[in-house]
Amino acid sequence: MAAGTVCPFSPYASLSRASNGQYSPKRAKLSCPNCLSLPVTDPTALFLLLVSPAIGSFLAVLVDRLPRGENVVSRRSFCRSCGTQLHIGDLVPILSFAWSKGRCRRCDSRIPPWVLYLEIAAIAAAGFAIIASDTAATMLITAVFLWLLLGLAVSDLLWMRLPDLLTALLFASGLIAAMGSDGSGVEMALLGAALGAGSFLVLRIIYRALRGREGLGLGDVKLMAGLGAFTGPFDLPLLVLGGAIFGILWGAIRHRRGDTLGQQSIPFGTALCLAAALLWLSRVTGLLN
Repeated sequence: MAAGTVCPFSPYASLSRASNGQYSPKRAKLSCPNCLSLPVTDPTALFLLLVSPAIGSFLAVLVDRLPRGENVVSRRSFCRSCGTQLHIGDLVPILSFAWSKGRCRRCDSRIPPWVLYLEIAAIAAAGFAIIASDTAATMLITAVFLWLLLGLAVSDLLWMRLPDLLTALLFASGLIAAMGSDGSGVEMALLGAALGAGSFLVLRIIYRALRGREGLGLGDVKLMAGLGAFTGPFDLPLLVLGGAIFGILWGAIRHRRGDTLGQQSIPFGTALCLAAALLWLSRVTGLLN
């Protein structure tokens, strides 16, 4: 495969330009002969596996602080219950949680288990990126994309907030992933982003005009810019359908627990991120043909 090109079976190469200049759908398959050519001992693969727990830990910091408007750079990590600053021994991903049995060593307060789950999920995301990628560049951008999906999904689930920093990075990763040797994928990514964000913005305005209250957050609109860049215009309906199904399932579960129908808040951003992850998996496994 020529240097600087994107594997035609990569999860982001969902469109190809024919000789007549027209675009046509092209699905990804994990069985691509050029894919899976990077061994586990590849430096990029090893790097991703080594840093992924730390990435998961940093995602937990972003998820915890960004919705609160707190500084994520200069302020040191601290216990939410007692305010004690954490030392290096408290910050080793996964191992520190296991060693302290999920509790602060100072005040014995419980550390939220989702912190550990994020660290483990980040490793899994890196593993998927390694398996599904044909080049080091594709591997890196795929891992970043999946990590951002993780952070956004957890943030919306916990806080009903989708931080601007994460949605902006998702949009950027979608555009970078769409770049082929001739850059032809970028215009389709931009079209998908415009359709995704634009349609959600229209829905937000119409709902507010009809019901007099907000039914779709602005964060969901920004999220759809990044997800639309990933799907392109052709797979965008599949993404929205998947997100709607997950949202309905969430509402049904909450209703069974006693919430009134139509009154519960649904983390639709989480539902959309789950749908995007499934769409990505469907592409790389060849389920979408």
